[in-house]
Amino acid sequence: MHLLAHGLTRAAGQECDPLPVVRLFTPDAHATWLLAALDPTDGDTAYGLIDLGIGMPALATVKLSDLASIVGPLKQPVIRDRYFQPTRPLSEYVRLAQENGSITD
Repeated sequence: MHLLAHGLTRAAGQECDPLPVVRLFTPDAHATWLLAALDPTDGDTAYGLIDLGIGMPALATVKLSDLASIVGPLKQPVIRDRYFQPTRPLSEYVRLAQENGSITD
């Protein structure tokens, strides 16, 4: 619900710095997605901080349908971190990730 609400705010051109809503990751690789908004027009394009484990975390969009087909080297799929509790706005996660070269929590 929050993903879509943040997506509506972004689609309206309004500035927002929400808390990330969901953390997805590959348990057998180093990729992490902190998603904060969902495009209301297609319901498949999410926006957030993406860290593919190569030292270059960045704000970007990703198709949820694409994430569903990703598996790590041990063939484990992308999963949701059920215990993720955001502690700061997305911009702060971005700042820290860029300083450290990866999402740190």
